[in-house]
Amino acid sequence: MSVPPPVDDDDVPRFWRELGLPGLVDVHVHFLPPRVQAKVWAYFEAARTHYGAEWPVEYPLPEDERLAVLARLGVRAFPTLPYPHKAGMAAWLNDWSADFAAAHPQILRSATFYPEPEAPHYVAEALDAGVRVFKVHVQVGSFDPRDALLDPVWARLEETGTPVVIHCGSGPLRGEHTGPAPMAGLLERHPRLQLVIAHLGMPEYREFLDLAERYERVHLDTTMFATDFTERLMPFDPALRPRLDALRERVLLGSDFPSIPYPYAHQLAALARLGLGDDWLRAVLHDNGARLFGLPA
Repeated sequence: MSVPPPVDDDDVPRFWRELGLPGLVDVHVHFLPPRVQAKVWAYFEAARTHYGAEWPVEYPLPEDERLAVLARLGVRAFPTLPYPHKAGMAAWLNDWSADFAAAHPQILRSATFYPEPEAPHYVAEALDAGVRVFKVHVQVGSFDPRDALLDPVWARLEETGTPVVIHCGSGPLRGEHTGPAPMAGLLERHPRLQLVIAHLGMPEYREFLDLAERYERVHLDTTMFATDFTERLMPFDPALRPRLDALRERVLLGSDFPSIPYPYAHQLAALARLGLGDDWLRAVLHDNGARLFGLPA
């Protein structure tokens, strides 16, 4: 019998304990400098204008309260995933993220980059300082991931095997450089990149499943996937579920906490109702992320 999904956030620890897990590993959490975070939340407040749908942020809380929420949920490891929208931002975002992670041992130290001449230098500095995951947002940054300025960056990340969480699908808004084609081109150049395709590549689910099947180090994260909110806007074809099951070792829990329009528990319940079984849930909610980041058992 399958473990019943959580009914609310207070029920989340019961859920992962009954699955036999020591907690959750969430690869898609954001902690940003306060002014940047405020601007992100202001954008979501105007979501009706931007997306044509309301997006009420569920956890618009001070940093310490957000950390406390994750602790109560049992999220044992998570990144901060900064991302720039223009040149000249990445290095100082990386500095802020390094300081924030240093104060909180549960955080996977995160960094980012942008197509600019300085990128190879500050990416090398971040790697030397112990960064464990990078974040790239093709839609917000509005750049082609195949930009020649990033060739040495991708080559170094392919060499080190450092995971890169990359928002490259065309949801919730299509961008000039979103979609599977730029990523397919990038992977042709750097087939050993350890990419984590954010949001399962929504809405181009099928094409990003293709890439994950073709390249053994491509992962998919579940951020907002299969939730009621997303299913209304970008539904997932149930016929694709067997392929998602077959890729269970490379699907990772992601949530987009704190800027989600529903409780955290709903993301977990949405994954449970896919009907892929408790073994799939154990792999996705904890084991795959723990293995990717070398976390202790």
